[in-house]
Amino acid sequence: MLNLFKKKENKIEMPALSVADDEIVALADGEMIDVAEVSDPVFSQKVMGDSVAFKYTGDKVVICAPANGTMSVLFPTGHAFGIKMNNGVELLVHIGVNTVETNGDGFKVLDKKQNDSIKAGEPIIEVDLKKLGQKYDMSTMLIVTDANGHDIAFREPCSVRRGQKVIR
Repeated sequence: MLNLFKKKENKIEMPALSVADDEIVALADGEMIDVAEVSDPVFSQKVMGDSVAFKYTGDKVVICAPANGTMSVLFPTGHAFGIKMNNGVELLVHIGVNTVETNGDGFKVLDKKQNDSIKAGEPIIEVDLKKLGQKYDMSTMLIVTDANGHDIAFREPCSVRRGQKVIR
């Protein structure tokens, strides 16, 4: 018998990554760019903290966790999430500029929720770039909102693959 009414799971399988607790990695395959290129001065001027941005291509992208830790915040709209790393560093991932306006349309929160333990590379949000890119700058920012005393320096802009280190 078919389970026509069974709830669909928001789960995307991706291989686990082995990443040290002090490493920060790329969220997906794409281009790491200088955050100064982002159209919103809150991000481009690093008002929220030291940061880097990413550009993705294609119709959809799955944004993955940049580090091991705990999901400290997960906006129900899917446009942003925060991770407190196991070493106390706090990160914020913000997908697109002004995308909070979509009220979640174009974002799919996957199999994660606030306070979950997170491993680097785990899928967090699926983004409809084709839909959202028609109206929004879809740069994705990775912001260190609290370095917790650690010296964190991002690498120079380059092409990156999911799970590749983005700090020196």
